[in-house]
Amino acid sequence: MNWRILLPRNLTARVLIAVAVGIAIGAIWPEAGKALRPLGDTFINLVKMIVAPIVFLTITLGIAQMADLGKVGRIGWKAFVYFTITTVIALAIGIVLVNVLQPGEGLSVVSTAASQASVAQYSEQAEAINWITALTGMVPPSIAGAFARGDILQIVFFSALFGIALTTMPERAAPVVDLLERLQDVFFKLVGMIMVVAPLGAMGAMAYTVGAFGLGALIPLAKLMGTVYLAMAVFVFGGLGALGWFYGVRVIELLRFIRHEIILVLGTSSSEAALPRLMQRLEAYGCSRPVVGLMVPAGYSFNMDGTALYLVMATIFLAQVSGVDLSLSQQLGVLGVLLVMSNGAAGVTGSGFVVLASTLAAVKVIPLEGLALLLGVDRFMSEARAITNFSGNAIAAVAIAKQEGAFDEAKRAAAVAADSAPA
Repeated sequence: MNWRILLPRNLTARVLIAVAVGIAIGAIWPEAGKALRPLGDTFINLVKMIVAPIVFLTITLGIAQMADLGKVGRIGWKAFVYFTITTVIALAIGIVLVNVLQPGEGLSVVSTAASQASVAQYSEQAEAINWITALTGMVPPSIAGAFARGDILQIVFFSALFGIALTTMPERAAPVVDLLERLQDVFFKLVGMIMVVAPLGAMGAMAYTVGAFGLGALIPLAKLMGTVYLAMAVFVFGGLGALGWFYGVRVIELLRFIRHEIILVLGTSSSEAALPRLMQRLEAYGCSRPVVGLMVPAGYSFNMDGTALYLVMATIFLAQVSGVDLSLSQQLGVLGVLLVMSNGAAGVTGSGFVVLASTLAAVKVIPLEGLALLLGVDRFMSEARAITNFSGNAIAAVAIAKQEGAFDEAKRAAAVAADSAPA
């Protein structure tokens, strides 16, 4: 039998089928689902293997090809303003919806020795998170170490310096730039090769999630999950939709254009899984390579809108289940803390729980034990966070490209037409 005839050629369809198969395996045969975890982990490792060099190459070439440090600084400043605005919008939407819908009403904190041990682990990590640590941690003590750990913040810092150095010596640096461009082509070719096994990775990740935590874990916290997913949708289509209109971004069209990558993020619960592909797609959509090279890696570290939205909702949710009535000023204080902290732990393993523990410690009126209630369902909500972060970064790159006059409308129209044509 020719299996290639039965399998759809479309990557989105393959990943969706794989996700459905993974859910079925995890629900019917939980132990088999948990045993498939290596498939998901191996795929994520394959992507992580090339993320660091791709981030280095895109940022370095983006700055070197601009050859105008003033423009680099201008894009950086615009990106900072844009990221701050979107984070504030996300936090505001989260606060409003969690107060209106009250997902924590009627629930109480239930914890076990195992869950308390996990809470203690995140609490210990949270104690080490502060702005001074985050800022000093951006400078890598070893370049090789930053690449080995896959520390995106440190790689972004080094890549920016390397690109600036190349712009100061254009003639002597020309052979280096040419070599880096050729290497970039090789790594993007690797991306295409790795995406062939993306459905297997998505199936393994989803089978493990459902097998390990069970669909039954969703029932007690279904209202919280529904509120979080609703808030993410309101933010993407309402908040980012309005901001996109202001910047001249066709948000729905753009999201449809990167739908394959969004489905991949859904299947793996990781925005990092589709990061290299996103760069390629945005360039194909009409963004200039230098802007993509600067905006996407920076957004990956500093534009975590989905994470910020979830964290403010989780904080107030835990106050509700703990019987703590937060005043408006206290909730605005939570918003201010998260505006800072949601970016301070970028690249930290389990950063969502680490920042949440940091926030609870800063607020000082919500017991940390409440974190145990979220451990079982956090994995199911990570898809929403990852997709929101991913979509927000794509919209940000197009918005800044348009503002900089670095967007090709003719290229966009041709790419959309080709993408819409039947295979």
